[in-house]
Amino acid sequence: MLMHRNNPVMYNHIDIFNSVYACACSEQYRTQKKRVVESHTELLRKNLDSGTYSKLCSFHHIVNGFAIRTSASQAKRLGMAPEVLKIEKDRRTKLMTTYTPHLLDLPRGVWAQEGGAEHAGEGMVIGVIDTGINPSHPSFAYSPSSSSQSEPFLVGVCETGAQFPVGSCNDKILSARYFAAGAAAVLPLDPSRDLSPFDGVGHGSHVASIAAGNWQVPVIVDGAMYGFASGMAPRARLRVYKAMYPAGGTTADLVSAIDQAAQDRVDVLVLSIGPDEPPVDTITFMSVLDISLLLARRAGMFVAQAAGNKGPGEASVVSFSPWVVGVGAGTTGRSYSPVLVLGSGLQIQGVGLSVPTPGDGIFQFRLVSARDAAAANLSSPTDAEECQHPEALQPAKVLGGIVICSFLQGFLNGTSTVTAILDTANTLGFLGFILVASALYGDFIAQPLPFPIPGIMIPRITDAKALWEYYENQTSWDVKGAIVGNHASAAIKEGRVPTFAGSTQAPVVARFSSRGPDILDWELHPADVLKPDILAPGQQIWAAWSPISAADPILSGHRFALLSGTSMAAPHVGGVAALIKQLHPSWTPSMIASALLTTANKHSNAGRPIMAEGAELYSVHLATPFDYGAGFINPVKALDPGLVLPAEFGDYMGFLCSLPNLTPGVVRAATGAACKASLASPTNLNLPSITISNLRGSPSVRRVVKNVANKSETYSCSVISPEGVEVSVQPPSFNLAPQGTQNLEIRLNVTRASNTFSFGEIVLTGSFDHIVRLTLAVLPTAVI
Repeated sequence: MLMHRNNPVMYNHIDIFNSVYACACSEQYRTQKKRVVESHTELLRKNLDSGTYSKLCSFHHIVNGFAIRTSASQAKRLGMAPEVLKIEKDRRTKLMTTYTPHLLDLPRGVWAQEGGAEHAGEGMVIGVIDTGINPSHPSFAYSPSSSSQSEPFLVGVCETGAQFPVGSCNDKILSARYFAAGAAAVLPLDPSRDLSPFDGVGHGSHVASIAAGNWQVPVIVDGAMYGFASGMAPRARLRVYKAMYPAGGTTADLVSAIDQAAQDRVDVLVLSIGPDEPPVDTITFMSVLDISLLLARRAGMFVAQAAGNKGPGEASVVSFSPWVVGVGAGTTGRSYSPVLVLGSGLQIQGVGLSVPTPGDGIFQFRLVSARDAAAANLSSPTDAEECQHPEALQPAKVLGGIVICSFLQGFLNGTSTVTAILDTANTLGFLGFILVASALYGDFIAQPLPFPIPGIMIPRITDAKALWEYYENQTSWDVKGAIVGNHASAAIKEGRVPTFAGSTQAPVVARFSSRGPDILDWELHPADVLKPDILAPGQQIWAAWSPISAADPILSGHRFALLSGTSMAAPHVGGVAALIKQLHPSWTPSMIASALLTTANKHSNAGRPIMAEGAELYSVHLATPFDYGAGFINPVKALDPGLVLPAEFGDYMGFLCSLPNLTPGVVRAATGAACKASLASPTNLNLPSITISNLRGSPSVRRVVKNVANKSETYSCSVISPEGVEVSVQPPSFNLAPQGTQNLEIRLNVTRASNTFSFGEIVLTGSFDHIVRLTLAVLPTAVI
């Protein structure tokens, strides 16, 4: 991907866009757009030989550049042209709620302040860049209310194509587009499914419905009712940008979608896809994707980005920049846990959205191990034990029984699936199945999946051992290993009813959720930015789905799915941001972000410190801000934070220009803007947290707070100092009138050097009960 030197044209576009929206559709705009695209074509013609490249797309709104497919040598040649400022190799991208509205107290809290669910999010537009949308889903049906939302300027382009006919957009889905130039150049696309905004995967529909799905949509899967789903901002509108496909995606298409979202003037952008790894040839903040997001912020968009699913390893976040809100995933306290009842009376809890065996656990049925039912002359007993192929089992031995299948190497490397077990069970007439952990491979992670027959996953070795001990006590074999007697029996109880046994512990940082510290580059040098920014519900979330389900055959035919990931957490934050914007239309994205972060909860539902799942399966430990950021999202408090810490485009430019490994020329090349006023230090960016990755001696850090309440308030400052550091705040107290600002000087003094980060917080307590928390994360390296 390439960025062009003629950046004043790009910024003329942004100026027009910000001042008069109608100009974006004017003849002047179309002429400028055509001129920019033609300049890209001419640049290529002058510098590269015909036939050595193919132009994929042009970026012409917030980013002036284009994507081409060519060789490395040709790219190097093009990079020498005086008009070219930056070349970056395209990268692959990766995909990263019946209960959560109540968990976040939206119905009684935020929605009540906005006129109820029928008005929550009204007038707000949320953009979703993902795998598209299923336009026939009830979560996206137009549902008129007594207060019409119809505003002509919101009408957008609704592209048609495969499975996305004319009329797919409505007053809920305002516009829908797809971006496939980058993907089509390197990935196999299916024209019958991919070349339209239609969601053939399901992920995009899931994300969109969490953010803005309609209120009270019944969740029915395989005839079972799981409650009613709702988005966080159920009356918000959607603009859909498809940039991800079953085969994958590329950054070129992602940047094209961001560029279009800026033209469409969305209020909130949800990005549950992103890079799978940091860029190799530049610092993280300066990649084409992150600069595009910076310019999106300049255009007025609040961006919620999934932090990544590479936890629990440290420095695994893939949301890097301070101008986006990177969201980690927490548990909700709800789980779906069927129970296996053995003939001895022992009950073992497992995982799965399972129908029960007849009698719901009261009646026992024959229990048989797949390895004892293996077909003769198998080359490996594993072929039978994993229950992947009907021909590997003797039909007479498994017909009508509950069959024990084992989690072996095939499940670890992805060649074996639960879908194949279900196919085998259907072919051979299993009454039910058990997928059990193997001592050879240890515990495994299991997520609830819908089973049309009785089924249960037993992911822990300790539980598997108890099952095998019972089975072996009830079974006898001859000298050749053939069964001569089997009295083992079992039953599977209902698995589709949720339990809330862990609700007092929730939220817990999910094991897969990527962790900090934030990083500057490929070599994982820490950055002076706190990531993830915040924690939100991200485990076992019900939301809309696409019946095609191209990437998950086990969910094929379903209109809802129960998924886990930071992809599910990000739209929770995006939807809540839209609710805040609705109530406070003058607030900037940074003010909304500050309100969310300074009011977040650092404790569980029971008032205990938040815990995090660890590297050892099913283990938990005390969480830190590198696990949860500022804490778990608290929408009600975020509506009335008292103080906010604003930061705008100039502040972010000052941050970039203050980084020691960046020159003003490099920053200008990437952003098109000059370094006018560098910060004294990157740590002085006015974020609602303070992160210092190399704290030496006694430096000072500056912050500015603004009173957004409707009355004057006096605040007192207190500090919980990180270990090995003394922290003081000046002034120790202050009074602020509405819209007034106050400069704070935070002095940090290293008293003991360390090789690990330590954490604390600054607490600003207002006389009218506002509490503003600024997280401290520092690595004290030297006492000077």
